[in-house]
Amino acid sequence: MTAFHLAQINVGRLIAPIDDPAIAGFVERLEDINALAERSRGFVWRLQSESGNATDIQTSPDPQFIVNMSVWRDLESLFAYVYKSSHTQVMAQRRRWFEKPGGAFMALWWLPAGTIPSIEDGLQRVALLDRCGPTPEAFVFKTAFDAAGQPMDRAALVRTAEPCF
Repeated sequence: MTAFHLAQINVGRLIAPIDDPAIAGFVERLEDINALAERSRGFVWRLQSESGNATDIQTSPDPQFIVNMSVWRDLESLFAYVYKSSHTQVMAQRRRWFEKPGGAFMALWWLPAGTIPSIEDGLQRVALLDRCGPTPEAFVFKTAFDAAGQPMDRAALVRTAEPCF
């Protein structure tokens, strides 16, 4: 077992309330995409309420602002899920359901294995990335760091991340 796991958060503001027909395509795919994550190599944990997803976890006064968080064994596993699975089909349609972000909308960071990140920590990581750009404390796939804080070779990440399914 590695000493560290990778946490991720992504945030967004829906273009309409979650029960609006304009968001139906997103809501219809949510259960399948969450199940795909849970079946994926390297998956450890994801944020969810009793509903089975995180869309009803209110993190701000704005009910259309939603958060997604998960923890993965390593960067390669998360990269494979995000970019080499059917998750990409949903991600390609995100502008149909979410407003275009004005700044950082996701962040990655390492945490001790067995640690579950708080929403507050995740939101602080997004804010840090927005203020400072990628650092070992908050980064993105394009400019990633390993658990020791050293820059990672993005080309190697793309080559070594095996498809999820």
